Amino acid sequence: MPNSLTRLVTGTAAALCLGLASSAQADVYSQRFMTLELANDIAMGAVEACREMGHQTAVVVVDRAGNDQVVLRDRMAGVQTIQIAGDKARAVTMSGTTSANFRDNREDIRMEMNHVDGIIMLAGGLPIEAAGSMLGAVGVSGAPGGDLDEECAQAGIDRVQERLDFAM
Repeated sequence: MPNSLTRLVTGTAAALCLGLASSAQADVYSQRFMTLELANDIAMGAVEACREMGHQTAVVVVDRAGNDQVVLRDRMAGVQTIQIAGDKARAVTMSGTTSANFRDNREDIRMEMNHVDGIIMLAGGLPIEAAGSMLGAVGVSGAPGGDLDEECAQAGIDRVQERLDFAM
């Protein structure tokens, strides 16, 4: 009989510990963050791609929460391009998709969303992803059209794609 009681107590304690461990894991989670160096390389790659096409732009890289991590404005880009690029990047972190997809998929709320401080529904913002996680986003503004802004943003990501592919 004492052996059965010992097994019951031990089994109950083990079950409680497993339940607590499972509960604790639900309360705390891990996130991936990009380094300043990675964000800077993405931004510079986007600026240089736009320069090669003859466009003066601003590039903003934000972290997963939409906070500015790197802001670059080429010498002749208008000052407004900084805000627009950042707002495009924040639209990506909010929606989880490119700013162009967000605009196209949610035309029904486009006008309302453009009145929300910190986001704008225009093409030119792309997610930065590694190992299945969104690290942040890059937004570009200043080229003559959102499709060209997006092309520059993609060039910035392409510059570091191998580093993203092998991130753990």
